[in-house]
Amino acid sequence: MRIRASVHQYLFGLALALLALLAFGLPRPAAADPPPTSSPAASIPIQMADIPLRADSDTRYAEAVLQRAAVADPDAVFGPALEAIAKSTDEKLYEFQPVQLRTLPIMRVESLERHWVFDANRLARWQADLRQATAWYASDTAELLRRRAAWQAIKDSPAAAVLPPALADRVDGVLAQLEAAAQSLSGPLSRQADLEQRANAIEERIRAGERAVTEAIVDIDARLMRIDSPPLWDLGKTQDASEDTMALLRTGLDIELRFARDYAAAGSGNQRALHVLQLVLLPLLLWLARKSRDAIRAGVMSETAAGVLGRPWSTWLLLSMLGVLALEPDAPLMVQQVALVLAAVPVLRLLPPSARRQMDQWPRVITALFLAERLGFLFLANTLFYRLSTVALTALALAAILWLLHRTRLQVHPPASARLATVLRGIAWGAASLLCVSLAANVFGNVSLAEMLTSAVIGCGYFGLVLYAGVTVIITLLQLLLTRQGISRFRLAREHAPPLVQLLIRLLTASAAVGWAVYAMDRFRILRATYAFVTQVLSYTLTVGEISISLGNVLLFLISVVIAFWAARTIRLILHDEVLTRMELPRGVGNSIASLTYYLVLLLGLGIALSAAGFQTSQLTIVFGALGVGIGFGLQGVVNNFVSGLILMFERPIQPGDVVEISGTSGQVRDIGMRATRIKTFEGADVIVPNGTLLSEKLTNWTLLDRSRRIEAPIGLAYGTEPAQAIALLDRVARDTPGVVADPAPAVLFMGFGASTLEFSVRAWTYDFDRWIDIRSDLLTRMYDALRLAGIEIAFPQQDLHLRTVSEEVGAVLGGGRRPASGAATSEPPAR
Repeated sequence: MRIRASVHQYLFGLALALLALLAFGLPRPAAADPPPTSSPAASIPIQMADIPLRADSDTRYAEAVLQRAAVADPDAVFGPALEAIAKSTDEKLYEFQPVQLRTLPIMRVESLERHWVFDANRLARWQADLRQATAWYASDTAELLRRRAAWQAIKDSPAAAVLPPALADRVDGVLAQLEAAAQSLSGPLSRQADLEQRANAIEERIRAGERAVTEAIVDIDARLMRIDSPPLWDLGKTQDASEDTMALLRTGLDIELRFARDYAAAGSGNQRALHVLQLVLLPLLLWLARKSRDAIRAGVMSETAAGVLGRPWSTWLLLSMLGVLALEPDAPLMVQQVALVLAAVPVLRLLPPSARRQMDQWPRVITALFLAERLGFLFLANTLFYRLSTVALTALALAAILWLLHRTRLQVHPPASARLATVLRGIAWGAASLLCVSLAANVFGNVSLAEMLTSAVIGCGYFGLVLYAGVTVIITLLQLLLTRQGISRFRLAREHAPPLVQLLIRLLTASAAVGWAVYAMDRFRILRATYAFVTQVLSYTLTVGEISISLGNVLLFLISVVIAFWAARTIRLILHDEVLTRMELPRGVGNSIASLTYYLVLLLGLGIALSAAGFQTSQLTIVFGALGVGIGFGLQGVVNNFVSGLILMFERPIQPGDVVEISGTSGQVRDIGMRATRIKTFEGADVIVPNGTLLSEKLTNWTLLDRSRRIEAPIGLAYGTEPAQAIALLDRVARDTPGVVADPAPAVLFMGFGASTLEFSVRAWTYDFDRWIDIRSDLLTRMYDALRLAGIEIAFPQQDLHLRTVSEEVGAVLGGGRRPASGAATSEPPAR
């Protein structure tokens, strides 16, 4: 009984601890009062009438717990994985003491650091899986205690004395069943606690290993500016034992291989994405190569495209190795170095012919130097041989660069490639200077600096070559895919392919430049210091009242806003050009959906940007409060235009492409924004009209329901013209004019008698609104030709001068042409 009581107390305490953790660990609103905590003793009492039903329910629950507890064995499920992590941790701790870490090559130490990080991530995932799988232990324990407390309250109450024997026995049975279920969980709970305790110990060992590796890297970086070995001329006087060094190298290689196997077996999301990319890419390249075989033979394809599609296996291997570098940044360094080595042949085969002509022998030389530098580990067992091999490699690289510079100076480059040649010469002279420093450092005993400079110069040159070849291949494939018939049938590809390709080229070039810069800083041992400095700068926080802003948050906010704008524009473009145009929607609905989606995505992106920047709800409340005050004082017009934009999108009185007229401005609607609408006039000007103006003033939409337009051509014919003949002639001309529709039929109307003309009006309809001016011009031309051929005169304004009284002298002048000496003539205007 004492054991049962102790177990019961242990479970009861564990349940209380869990409830307290949940109560104090969950966030609560600041303004709300904390809810009253409940304990098992405060359970709702069971009424006597409910005893049979509650007894059945609690008995079934206890039996279910007993069944789950009987098969629950967290040690069997999670023990092997934890043991594997512990084995990996102990091997690294026991094989590499902190002093030994300082003697390893920097690349090996950095790979060991990645191994520790990998183990830490594995342990974190293991702990999360354990908590998720064993969460029901604590929840069931708490529920059992709550139900047991309710039944115990019945048994301890004064009413228990008057309970019928059957009900009293039922209460005792339920209590015994609940207690047995609680006891069955003690084993799984203890095994869970043991696993968590072992995991905590492993976590501490991992942290110790990470600290040791970090200290070793700091020490190795500090040795870059110190003499850490004897001068080269004194090195042969002493012989060092190589057995310990070889044993250490073999141990390190074994651990590195196990790290690679464990990393491959982890199956992270990035690894799965890489495998999918590799599986999809190969058949795609083979299909493109087969489809382009005739074009390659005919010579109608560019040299670069022919080289990429003519070597599909090399293209696949290069892109796969670039995928390893891009999608697996935390992979073992040995895996990444193997990927770079495997990419050597594809890089040389896939360089564009123009680049090979401009760079001459540079690609072959830098590739050969990189492969030779990778073989340097063969001499690590002997210090003298290793030093001599490093000196030889440095001298060989320096001689090769000077030889290539001499060849380049003798070549004549066209103006298009002169700038590239100048840049390459500048880079080559800089590399030669660093190699001279490396050679001198190695001779005088600063081996760490010599190794770093030689390896960094060669590695950066080769990595830049790999990135150049990879970017060229990717851009070529994108251009080929966008010009395929299956892709070009999409409006998005037809109309936006050139700017899309240019955007992708800029993004790929910028990404490659950033990747090369990070790689170069890492190889020159300044990445960690730069990262620490940038982190310190970006972490600087400026606090004003309750608002705190850091430079990192501001930068993150700006980047998030740019991404939000780009995503919103891309989604709107896809909806507008590809999705909504294929759906039968009422007029203007597609544009409204695309525009509202744009602003919805933009608003969501801004919210995510604010959250990513670290803004709290209280801070945003202050900002929005100030914004509300500003709106109340000076932004009524902006709010009015914003609301008007929403009304325009929902009511759809206009849409892009409509021809409208408002406030004396007529033109075609280009786009409808949330604040203003852009109208392009027929003269070519872009007019920005606030949305509020479109709703408050009279708006004429010529194309609201259809694209029809009435053409009216007034004409005046001379008096004496037969009206019926003119009407028939003009009606025939209107019907025969291209673009004039038969329904509604053209109409010729006799409008009245003018001062000097018989006024007619020719009215016709066309469904081609965009060409109604051209159709009207054609109609007028045909009318003139028909009237001229029919002998009907088109009248022009005339005036008759009537003289009432004329003197004899004036009459003589008018009759004979002599100027009168004196006299005057009076006239009156013609009769109207």
